[in-house]
Amino acid sequence: MGLVKLDGHDDNLVTPQYSTARGPVVRSDTMELTRAFFEKGKGASLHHHPEEQIVYVLSGRGRVRLGDEEYEIGPGDVSFHPSNVPHAIVALEDLRVLSIKHLVDPIYEATGRLT
Repeated sequence: MGLVKLDGHDDNLVTPQYSTARGPVVRSDTMELTRAFFEKGKGASLHHHPEEQIVYVLSGRGRVRLGDEEYEIGPGDVSFHPSNVPHAIVALEDLRVLSIKHLVDPIYEATGRLT
């Protein structure tokens, strides 16, 4: 019940509406975890959503725009994106992150279920 495997969905385009991120997306009724990969030079265009989001960097480097702020993130860094604050990311190197959200209104499909 508690074990969820993320392997096997690395080719899933997570949010084609605004992002080039690929990887698995798993959800429960209230939580979402995504392991996302951004190829160097690509990323997510400026967007916002009602969910708060935590982005934890596993490897690589990226540049984040959050509201009027801009900063770089690297391995071990966390970027917190409050509800409805516009944000964007560009991979300065191949970038792999974990994205954690408290679900409000998801606009894309999950690849698996947290039960």
